Amino acid sequence: MSAPDVAAPVVTPVAATRRASAARVARFTTVERIAHWVNAVLFAVTILTGLMFRFGWGQSLITDRLLARNIHVFSGLGIVVAFAIAVVPRWGRALRRDLSRVNRWSPDDVRWIRSRGRDTTVKLGKFNPGQKLNVIFVAAAAVILAATGAMMKWNEPFSTDLRNGATFVHDWFAYAIFAVVFGHIVMALKDRESIRGITYGTVSAEWARHHRPAWYAEQRREAHAASGNTSSAPADTTEGPVPVDA
Repeated sequence: MSAPDVAAPVVTPVAATRRASAARVARFTTVERIAHWVNAVLFAVTILTGLMFRFGWGQSLITDRLLARNIHVFSGLGIVVAFAIAVVPRWGRALRRDLSRVNRWSPDDVRWIRSRGRDTTVKLGKFNPGQKLNVIFVAAAAVILAATGAMMKWNEPFSTDLRNGATFVHDWFAYAIFAVVFGHIVMALKDRESIRGITYGTVSAEWARHHRPAWYAEQRREAHAASGNTSSAPADTTEGPVPVDA
């Protein structure tokens, strides 16, 4: 007696949509996430101790001024050191790849800037132009602040003019980076899925498809190639299956 036939499960369009919405796309590696949050803490410590010196805020927390100054200097230098540790060795491959994305600008990026982010038809990559400009400025400012801060801390080899110039440059770059970091935090808080990406490493497929369609399509192509599928690669589109963790 033959076994009864078992009907194959029927996947309705609604169920398929829900499954796609629940899927997760890998966005940042563990190394990238650790590097981000370590530098976030170091930036916070550096900024807060800098505000103590300039405006006297929070001096009751660290009454030893020399200790506070040393914390400020070494946390600032630590930003550059921590970044180098994250990006230079073998484990920094994903971070180096993301940094290379910052230097690549597409016509859609230019359209996004011209429209001040209002053009909803642009197909953005992994990072939007605002994020790219933020990375470029913060990286350059961190190096300048570390260099001028070291000149101010170990000032014996330098003339009075150089020390005064270093102080001037350091102060103004500090104000600028405070404003940029504050703006970065405000924008991040408006996008909870983006925060989940830098905290847990993944974002929803729906978010990726809507906010970063070019990157989403790139992920699909890479997953297709990695699977060893001999069929033709998927077209540059945001439709269809996605390389995600469900």
